[in-house]
Amino acid sequence: MGAKIYQNKKYIAFFLIPAFVFMLIFLYYPFIQNIINSFQHIKYMGTAADKWNAPFYKNYLEIFKDPKMLIALKNTGIMIIATIVGEVGLAIVLSLLVSNIKKGAGFFRVVYFFPIVISATALGLLFNLVFLYDKGMINQLLQLIGVLDAGKNELIDWKATHPMFTMLVPVIWQYVGFYFIILLTGLSGIPEDLYEAAEIDGASKLQQVRYVTLPLLRNSICTCVVLAVTGALKVFDLPWTMFVNGMSNTWLTGTYMYSKVYVDVDYSSAIAVVIVIIGVVLSVVVNQIFKTNDDYDV
Repeated sequence: MGAKIYQNKKYIAFFLIPAFVFMLIFLYYPFIQNIINSFQHIKYMGTAADKWNAPFYKNYLEIFKDPKMLIALKNTGIMIIATIVGEVGLAIVLSLLVSNIKKGAGFFRVVYFFPIVISATALGLLFNLVFLYDKGMINQLLQLIGVLDAGKNELIDWKATHPMFTMLVPVIWQYVGFYFIILLTGLSGIPEDLYEAAEIDGASKLQQVRYVTLPLLRNSICTCVVLAVTGALKVFDLPWTMFVNGMSNTWLTGTYMYSKVYVDVDYSSAIAVVIVIIGVVLSVVVNQIFKTNDDYDV
């Protein structure tokens, strides 16, 4: 009786059609409309388009002339590299270490995953206090250990002198735990027999990681890299909280798009389309890099 329900295609349609309608209304239609908006003239949010741009691709030409947009693309490129190396790289190291712990592994899983459940806005405010120019936590620590002269009240203005570093640290710190859990799940699917066989053959722990763990973890790493790349393109809330209205040298594609949406809707729509295109292209590139003929399905 239970198996026959899967043979009746009407039940499949019953569950698929509502989900498809929901995605059609709230995902595909807005995205298509956004593409159309990028070719029209819409000045303010909530107003209708009054005409088509002349030429219709004017906004896309403007993207490559806009100095702030070029800064945003450059900073987003830095963010992508930082997330791949910092977030995914650290997550690989942490997952390998925790997977070898026999006692207390649950504690580290909770500790490393905890930042992802905290609101990005709250984290932005928290790290504003950490990097605060006037007696922020880091400046106090540097004065305490003698790096900065406390007598002269020597301080470092982190946001002004190291804006990208100030922005990248909390973003990386927040998302390491997310990729850590994905990779740890992938590690749990690798059979212990393979490690035992490698150990019998005389492989060291480092060789086991290189020749057993990493090749079999390739699909999980690929997933993490794709998520890191696409996430870096649309990261918004935490950087916006730390740099309200942005700064001339801290724009990201997500923050700059948001800053334009209330004063130049069609241009903001064009930026959104470019973000999607870059994300799709980079995702394809990442999948091609990790693609092999004998993928191990963890």
